[in-house]
Amino acid sequence: MPDYRRNRVPGGTYFFTVNLRDRRSDLLVVEIAALRDAVRTELARRPFHIDAWVVLPDHMHCQWTLPEGDADFSGRMRDIKAGFTRRIGRQAEPTIGTLRQRESGVWQRRFWEHTIRDERDYAAHMDYIHFNPVKHGLVREARAWEYSSFRRCVAAGLYPLDWGGTGGDAVYGGERA
Repeated sequence: MPDYRRNRVPGGTYFFTVNLRDRRSDLLVVEIAALRDAVRTELARRPFHIDAWVVLPDHMHCQWTLPEGDADFSGRMRDIKAGFTRRIGRQAEPTIGTLRQRESGVWQRRFWEHTIRDERDYAAHMDYIHFNPVKHGLVREARAWEYSSFRRCVAAGLYPLDWGGTGGDAVYGGERA
């Protein structure tokens, strides 16, 4: 087994990519209420600041800042993933690996994390998060994707409303939203 080490910085800011095991699935947006519930539960249990978040059909990106002295982003992400899986009450088709590890198989086993180094890195990852639905062809403008913190960031004065788009209406699911 590889010796995978995560960079833990107490009070740090982190960018994450978390994928479903089935990358053709739309489970995250179909079950968005369950995901939101799992996040709210974890925030109440072990607070952290959500700088940005976008949920796409099969994966999500988020950026968090942890409380001073706290570096346990892995435990929080593990509990969010487990809470979501419990709430939807569904298991993916088991594999030898998921049976051996007693995993649900809904999520990919690991997630990708990056420690934010400075203000430029912070801004670049915020932009990446909010532009992702446009990049994947789900919408033509960042503001059109409803499963994103983009509008909250616009209200906070971090982005202009017309940032991050190619013009036009939402196109998710092949229909205009």
